[in-house]
Amino acid sequence: MLTRIISAAVAIVIAVAVLCFHNTIVLNIAVAVLIAAALFELLRAEDCLKFKVSQIVCYVFALTVPFSRYLLKLDESIMYYITFGFLLIMFISFIGYYKTMRYEKLAFMIFVSGFVSVTMSTLLYLNRTGGEHGLFYVVLTLCGAWFADSGAYFAGTFLGRHKLCPNISPKKTVEGLIGGVITNGLIFVFLGFLYSKIIYADINVNYMIMFILGMLCALLGLLGDLSASLIKRQTGIKDYGNIMPGHGGVMDRFDSVLFVSPFMTIALSIFNIIE
Repeated sequence: MLTRIISAAVAIVIAVAVLCFHNTIVLNIAVAVLIAAALFELLRAEDCLKFKVSQIVCYVFALTVPFSRYLLKLDESIMYYITFGFLLIMFISFIGYYKTMRYEKLAFMIFVSGFVSVTMSTLLYLNRTGGEHGLFYVVLTLCGAWFADSGAYFAGTFLGRHKLCPNISPKKTVEGLIGGVITNGLIFVFLGFLYSKIIYADINVNYMIMFILGMLCALLGLLGDLSASLIKRQTGIKDYGNIMPGHGGVMDRFDSVLFVSPFMTIALSIFNIIE
C-alpha cells in the first residue's frame, strides 16, 4: 500500500508540473511519451516486439499524431500522406515477415497504433479548443476516467454481492459499478462547483449535465478497464508493466482515459457545461 501511495504521489507531482505548461509543447511531449509507453506495452503483451521494422513504423506513426497540429500548418493534407505511408510500409513489412507474422498481428499493430495515438491526443484537442477553460476540461476528463474506481472500490468492498464480469475482472461487482457511477456524477458536480465559485468566479455551470457526463464517463471508463483486462487475460499477463510500482504500467492507469477522453471531446462540443 505504501508503494502505491508513493508512486501515486510522484505521478501527481509530475502531472501537475506538466499541466502548468498546458499551453506549450510540453503537454504534447508528455502525451507523446504516454502514447509510446502504452503502445510498447500493448505490442509486448501481444508478442509483437520481435517484428522490429513494423514496431518502429508503429512508433513513428503514433508519435506524429500528438504533433499533428504543427504538421498541419505545413500542409493541411499531410496527415493523409503520413497515414497512407504508415499503412503501406506496414503491409510491406507484413510481406517481409511472412514466415512469422500472421495477419492478426498485423491488424493488431495497425489498430493499437491508431487507437492509442488518436484517443490520447484528444486531451490536446480538449485543451486547445476549450480556450480559457481548456485546462479545466482536461482535468475534468482525467478525473472522469480515474475517480470512479474509488467509488466502485468502496461500494464494492462494503456492499458488493453480485459479480459483474468474474471471468474478466473477478473483483468487480454490480454494486461497485453503481457506486462508481454515482460517485463520478457527484465528483463532476463538486468539481464544477469548485471551479465556478473559487477558481474561475462569475460563471454558471450546468450541474445536471455535469452529473450525467460524470456517470457516463464512469461507464465508459469501466469499458476501457474491462477491455484492457481482457487483453491481459488472453495474453496471460498480470500487468502491462511496472513503470508505476504498485499500479502497473501506463496502460493499467490510462486504459479508462482511452475511452473517456474521446467521449468528453464529443460531449463538450455538443453541450455547454459552462455559461
